Amino acid sequence: MSAPSRLAAETAGEERLVVGLGARAYDIVIGEGLIADAGRHVRHLLQLPKVAIVTDANVAARYLDQVRAALDRAGIASEAITLPPGEATKDFAHFEDLAERILALGIERSSTLIALGGGVIGDMTGFAAATLLRGIAFIQVPTTLLAQVDSAVGGKTGINTRHGKNLVGAFHQPRLVLADVAALDTLPRRELLAGYAEVVKYGLINDPGGFAWLETNGAAAIAGDRALRRHAVKTSCAAKAAIVAADEREAGDRALLNLGHTFGHAIEAETGFGAALLHGEAVAVGIALAFDFSARLGLCSPEDAARVRRHFAAIGLPAELAHLHKLGRKPGWTAAKLMTHMSHDKKVAGGKLTFILARGIGQAFICRDVAAAELGRFLEERLDAPR
Repeated sequence: MSAPSRLAAETAGEERLVVGLGARAYDIVIGEGLIADAGRHVRHLLQLPKVAIVTDANVAARYLDQVRAALDRAGIASEAITLPPGEATKDFAHFEDLAERILALGIERSSTLIALGGGVIGDMTGFAAATLLRGIAFIQVPTTLLAQVDSAVGGKTGINTRHGKNLVGAFHQPRLVLADVAALDTLPRRELLAGYAEVVKYGLINDPGGFAWLETNGAAAIAGDRALRRHAVKTSCAAKAAIVAADEREAGDRALLNLGHTFGHAIEAETGFGAALLHGEAVAVGIALAFDFSARLGLCSPEDAARVRRHFAAIGLPAELAHLHKLGRKPGWTAAKLMTHMSHDKKVAGGKLTFILARGIGQAFICRDVAAAELGRFLEERLDAPR
């Protein structure tokens, strides 16, 4: 069981993956009914028999009482802090409020936070855990597909600024990830699709067979087949766990997980991180752009790029930059503006943009020498494409 992403243990209805980081290794537990049984899973990880739960108003209405009851049955006291839902919450103002409210509970260095929600809550709670008292423990209980397959795993935490997404943050690994696949039943279809974009990403990075599986089974997984959803979550988590274990702080191949994200984050920044464009929707457009740009540069075949766009469109995700017209794109939107946002990307090195491009399906690679003029022409063409 030395492989970091190998199935480590199974109990009835549960599967465990290990994120192999030595003394900081932790489990990802995947199953159904995990939220209602959270106390049993977290009790042995706590130094103190009390936790602070951070959630948002939407998730609190559905799951907070269940979690608190489960903790109570395990002899764990809890306090809850509820934040507004949505990407707009990931800013300095809301983080300051969260930090003050956590500190007001009288936490100690042996305290533990529980992030109950999607990617926003996980990122905010993780950043609070990384910074308060110079670092305390936290546990991820992701309730969205995007969080279960991506953001809850790997220890990236942070908030957005007006300059871009996740530009303030820290690497801080959770002690445990509880991925309750049953929670996905309550998600709106749009939220499921947003998370599905990240599932597709793993196949396109280095698993062409996985992408082919999604072409066959993705629609049924989105429609509600729990067995297929569970397979998608497990496969995605295993892929990410292996990459994180090999490159925790993104010094090398972990950057491949940003396939589509340089384009996507620029689009999000220009749309103001609002509800008009969800993160996963921006990632889908970004991935399609990465393949289209790769094809333009002669790196991959136009057929592979078309195959990616075709799958996103078939599932119901946006796959064209011209989709922004439907969001009320302002006349001032230009390639130059998008490239300005990209210049603030965390992967900029020596003033040069870093992109994740592809030589084909499952053949992503890191490219650090993209010509700005070529990129600008490509973006202008995509912005001006027919609506």
